[in-house]
Amino acid sequence: MQTDRIASAFAAIAQPTRLDLLRLLLGLGETGLPAGEIVARLGVPASTMSFHFKALEQAGLIGSTRHGRSIVYVARPDAVRAMLAHLAEPAGLVLADARGDAGGRPVDVIFLCTRNAARSVMAEAILTTVGQGRFRAASAGSAPSFQGPLPEVVTHLRAMGHEVSALRSKSWDDFRGRPMDCAIALCDTLVDQPCPDFGPDAIVASWPLPDPAKFAGNAAERATLLGELYAGLKRRLVAFADLPHRTLPRPALKARIEALANPNLGA
Repeated sequence: MQTDRIASAFAAIAQPTRLDLLRLLLGLGETGLPAGEIVARLGVPASTMSFHFKALEQAGLIGSTRHGRSIVYVARPDAVRAMLAHLAEPAGLVLADARGDAGGRPVDVIFLCTRNAARSVMAEAILTTVGQGRFRAASAGSAPSFQGPLPEVVTHLRAMGHEVSALRSKSWDDFRGRPMDCAIALCDTLVDQPCPDFGPDAIVASWPLPDPAKFAGNAAERATLLGELYAGLKRRLVAFADLPHRTLPRPALKARIEALANPNLGA
């Protein structure tokens, strides 16, 4: 965030109702809350709340999505952290991150798919970007593609601002014996295959997603489908990155990660 944007964000929350609203949404995580329920909880008229929603959304502190006839609002914790970090930096203060130990070991995550040519490669690139150094993302497959990642996938990732120079299709045998914190399968063809042992503490989850290699239609139609796949995967990974990986009990963390398989997440 630039200084003027930071100042605008602080100005936006310099009002009791907006501060209460932001605190409420931060506590709800990626699930958010419909506008009607927020109005009921805060006891503020809907006509007044609409101004507060707009102010916080313009400041980049909250976001909204439409679900049927309802608008669901969610907090943007990265924006809040950026505000606090901007204040703390001159004093050399290190903010403790509820999602992990400040300055601690990154969370090791591997994404799995049979060919390691599309979905898992996309996930590796996206988490590397949105994780901001808090994650070590990798990807691999049981039968990696000799041709490497699909060209259209690499092109799309590059267009979205991701670093793609190191992306390649890898065998999951390359990672045998390497402990992981999370192993996430992105295709259902791995269900009956014996995956490598990623250590006793690894959380294993499955987020089945459509295979870009099987997208039909002309180039424009396939590009649209790829864009939708990218958007859905990024929503999951932004939510994944915001989970308290170092502080949440393992069973609860596993449940939260598995819940991200929901195809309607953030839609």
